[in-house]
Amino acid sequence: MRMTDIIEHKKQGLKLTGEEIEFFVKGYTKGDIPDYQASALAMAIYFNKMTNEETATLTLEMAKSGDMLDLSEFKNLTVDKHSSGGVGDKTTLVVAPIAAAAGCTVAKMSGRGLGFTGGTIDKLEAIPGFCTAMSPESFKNQARDIGLVVAGQTGNMAPCDKKLYALRDVTATVDCMPLIASSIMSKKLAAGAKNIVLDVKCGEGAFMKDIQSAALLASEMVNIGRHCQRNVRALITDMSCPLGYAVGNSLEVAEAIKILKGENIPRLTKLCIALAANMISLTKQVDLKEAENEAKEMIKSGKALEKLKEMVKAQGGDVSYIDDENKFGFDEYKTEIKAEKQGYISNIDAQKIGNICVILGAGRNVKTDSIDSKAGILLSCQKGDYINSGDTVMTLYSNDENKLKQAKELALNSFEISDKKPACNDIILKQL
Repeated sequence: MRMTDIIEHKKQGLKLTGEEIEFFVKGYTKGDIPDYQASALAMAIYFNKMTNEETATLTLEMAKSGDMLDLSEFKNLTVDKHSSGGVGDKTTLVVAPIAAAAGCTVAKMSGRGLGFTGGTIDKLEAIPGFCTAMSPESFKNQARDIGLVVAGQTGNMAPCDKKLYALRDVTATVDCMPLIASSIMSKKLAAGAKNIVLDVKCGEGAFMKDIQSAALLASEMVNIGRHCQRNVRALITDMSCPLGYAVGNSLEVAEAIKILKGENIPRLTKLCIALAANMISLTKQVDLKEAENEAKEMIKSGKALEKLKEMVKAQGGDVSYIDDENKFGFDEYKTEIKAEKQGYISNIDAQKIGNICVILGAGRNVKTDSIDSKAGILLSCQKGDYINSGDTVMTLYSNDENKLKQAKELALNSFEISDKKPACNDIILKQL
């Protein structure tokens, strides 16, 4: 078999066989197939697409290119939740303890943030002492003991995807639906969960800007999961505005704890309940409404909060920060952004808010950048709220006054005020 023949087949719009896809993935992972041939295939896929079967085969082969976590001992009780990335998205910190408290086994590997979307691992490391680096044996032991573990991805998980993603980034093939879907799902398959709930973000603060693109991506990923004997559901959710009031690592952990203590934070709480309900429904095979009631009960009874404490303790974190979320401090320097006129908040641009957080030190421009866990933004209002002239719209926090000055200029242009109350999208736009 020759790589040139595989490229030629896809260039002609032909369906690749399983053997051809396996040949490419194994050869490219080992370094036997050069980047220029891999980029030629990626461009051919970009123009001629892939069938559901081809995409599923590519995904599974990429998952098999490195470490695959075997969670078969937990049978059908394992569940994972994946978000396509958003601003202020701390949902894993809420939904994982809820699902685990309800009897699911949540054994989840998460990543770090890059750009304006925050990473779950960065947030968890804001808890003093919390360890996200675990051996596969320790990972499974904790899943067995308490039903909840969230750790960093191993260095050798889906290595073919890492190589191919880096190549796509410099060959204008990032926005190729089969390649996006297979990239995301290869890591989910390698992580081993039987049940997967996908939160596909849509809007200015997301990779997918419109609902049509988000629905197409969600559909691709659901099809991949089903081809690979996984139970998958997808929610398409609004990311035109930040989720909740907090954006930044310590700030978001504190806000997640508030929800687990029963505080209702508009839109964010609703999304967390919906995601947790789908995780419970899929895993325990119960009606969605029943699962929703169970998710709410896990918060009301305090069981979800206790489950979070169990995980934090098991992974070396200081549980006192969960008991009192106010222990999470702020950076030394802060500035308040005030409204210059009265009216309704008609827009808070999620992407701009995310970019401001990167400037403040709460996000990364490149993977090697360090994170300031106490940097970030606390919003004082949300879209649709009425404010008066001089009211605080948001407060910026940083450990560097120069960063704060730079961020302030952008923050003043990150929101809009209107005389008319705006229509607000439901947080959940569609479900597959």
